[in-house]
Amino acid sequence: MYIYIYIYMVTQVNRCTTQKSPANSLFSLHLLLFFSFFVLPILEPKKIYICTLRIHCTYPIKHFTLSSLKMVLVFFIVILSHLAEISQGELRVGFYNRRCPTAETIVSNVVRQVAASNQNIAPVLLRLHFHDCFVQGCDGSILIENGANGERHAFGHQGVGGFEVIERAKAEIEAVCPGIVSCADIVALAARDAVVLANGPSYEVETGRRDGMISNLSLADNMPEVSESIQILKAKFSQKGLSEKDLVVLSAAHTIGTTACFFMTDRLYNFSPGGGSDPSIDPSFLPVLMASCPRNGDVNARLPMDRGSSGEFDDNILQNVRSGFAVLRSDASLYEDVETRNIVDSYFGIFSPFFGTSFEDDFANAMVKMGRIDVLTGLKGRIRRQCSTF
Repeated sequence: MYIYIYIYMVTQVNRCTTQKSPANSLFSLHLLLFFSFFVLPILEPKKIYICTLRIHCTYPIKHFTLSSLKMVLVFFIVILSHLAEISQGELRVGFYNRRCPTAETIVSNVVRQVAASNQNIAPVLLRLHFHDCFVQGCDGSILIENGANGERHAFGHQGVGGFEVIERAKAEIEAVCPGIVSCADIVALAARDAVVLANGPSYEVETGRRDGMISNLSLADNMPEVSESIQILKAKFSQKGLSEKDLVVLSAAHTIGTTACFFMTDRLYNFSPGGGSDPSIDPSFLPVLMASCPRNGDVNARLPMDRGSSGEFDDNILQNVRSGFAVLRSDASLYEDVETRNIVDSYFGIFSPFFGTSFEDDFANAMVKMGRIDVLTGLKGRIRRQCSTF
């Protein structure tokens, strides 16, 4: 479309130019039109036509002089520098500082406002970020609502929510910075703000992600599942570039929030091999779990994932893992592997407060690392105007 518009505009310029018009006037206009229709559409397509018409109407052909050419060249340099910034293809802290300086504040305010009426929103947003990153990378593909085949409807995404919070933050950002901030970045920022609201560690979020163009439930077939062995979980995390320590601390995000009895049934009543209950569950804790999720009961009933501390972000869940009080099978499995068990124990040694990094620091580092999984940056992907649609 842009090629035909450019040719038409140049034709009109040639037709209107007279012998009295300096040669550089024609050159200036052609240069301006070229960058308006071939460079700028990459950045903000919906604004270009208006911008070009204003310049054309404000500065008639006869007024284009050498100074006009200088102006166009300055414009040219600004656009190239802006394009270079976009195309570098790297995440960085403060990516929107110049183009949308209020973006992070807007997301933080929206999360805080929603949390005031929904105390469970912190684990919901944290889980949303995890599930987004583990399918095609952190590209906001889980947000798309494109029918029954959309990624968000995958079996592995059961119970994932928070979509309306991201959409609300996106709408507020679009009102002040249209077409600048990606939905994928909003998901990452909202997860950080959710952790902080739960008294977890604050950390700087790298931004600069762009939104994906594909959303299909079949792509979510390889999500980590709570029923999988520690070896399978380690392999799936390794495929995403995450270490055993990342597996431990990201699993410890279960310190906040609840789970459905649907994910507990096999562990309590049909644990393989042999059936019955998972023998790793502390005998005093088993009746408590069974009372919360009785056999043939409501599979949608919910129970806290962190015994004794489900409302606050802390390392209590790892202490529960050590003691046989883990609620989810995947959390309990962290203590069945030598490497992951040593990592769990490392946070509770006598000298742990004095040597090595803290659980909070390791969690923050793992979140930043997870946020880099297969991201789209530079000229890849796009910036959606609405997070639920392409």
